[in-house]
Amino acid sequence: MSARGRDPLSGRAAVAGIGATEFSKDSGRSELRLAVEAVRAALDDAGLTPGDVDGLVTFTMDTSPEITVAQACGMGDLSFFSRVHYGGGAACATVLQAALAVAAGVAEVVVCYRAFNERSGRRFGAGVQHREPSAEGAALGWALPFGLLTPASWVAMAAQRYLHRYGLTPEAFGHVAVVDRRYAATNPAAHFYGRPITLADHAASRWIVEPLRLLDCCQETDGGQALVVTSVDRARDLPHPPAVVAAAAQGAGRGQEQMTSFYRDDLAGLPETGVVARRLWRTAGLGPGDIDVGILYDHFTPFVLMQLEEFGFCGRGEAADFAAEERLPLNTHGGQLGEAYLHGMNGIAEGVRQVRGTAVNQVPRASRVLVTAGTGVPTSGLVLTGGG
Repeated sequence: MSARGRDPLSGRAAVAGIGATEFSKDSGRSELRLAVEAVRAALDDAGLTPGDVDGLVTFTMDTSPEITVAQACGMGDLSFFSRVHYGGGAACATVLQAALAVAAGVAEVVVCYRAFNERSGRRFGAGVQHREPSAEGAALGWALPFGLLTPASWVAMAAQRYLHRYGLTPEAFGHVAVVDRRYAATNPAAHFYGRPITLADHAASRWIVEPLRLLDCCQETDGGQALVVTSVDRARDLPHPPAVVAAAAQGAGRGQEQMTSFYRDDLAGLPETGVVARRLWRTAGLGPGDIDVGILYDHFTPFVLMQLEEFGFCGRGEAADFAAEERLPLNTHGGQLGEAYLHGMNGIAEGVRQVRGTAVNQVPRASRVLVTAGTGVPTSGLVLTGGG
């Protein structure tokens, strides 16, 4: 790794505002409108105006350009704009980019956003339909001809190996789904509000790609989410307690590909998450035992278990028991399995609410929250703390 010590970004920036549209299966609006609604809601939450914003960050996959969002929101000049690649792996990295800009004095108020009609429009779950010639497309060419066409099929390969390695059955994944859905059932913003599930429900759900069942797979959602990042000093003067960025990191592992890193020595782990974990713990000066809430990216249940192990919450092969025993509150908003699939941005918002003490499923005295981004791809993570 290039950075061996604690980086100077820790404690320099904070999330001061969060805003979202409703999460639905058919928004009836353009993705640009969803982005603008979310950005305006986040600014309102922060007690700021569009004129205060001088930076924007989003995903390379987003269809709403920064300058178009700025125009539609009524913003003025921008001194910083940035995009992060690799789908859901970009979520926490948008906050990292914003925090870097704020800490360097390049921008004072940066808004991170993500908006899509991922249910009523282009559905990732539909699989690869067409690829323009590219290095990434060539990498996928080693998997697509054999029927590995969808995210679920890519994850299933690693999931099957994980079960084999540790002598487990697919029920191991069900504990994650049950916990997420229980929290979603008490969250009015969640798609599965009022609809918890049991392990029996999980086991009875239809196969998607063995060993993944329907209830192992996240929502496909229309919606938008935005976050306002500024300096800790400025955030202290705004309406809500700041969620301080105690650590932020990106990571890609050796032999990394997008969802198809099948030629590594071991398929039963997530090396990219390990890179992020080491950096976060070192920078924050914390460890697994210090975390009050974990908001772990849950596009598919197996990768939640692997993340718990990569972050050191438990030993290899022990995460199913860890999740079943609920040793750490996980995905208290319902996660992407229960609330909405917003490429992890709604998970960051839940982390902010937990630090503020305003979450629907509030964990008492939560002051240190781990948030992760998409796995199976180059990824990112955050440690958010209170007391700014």
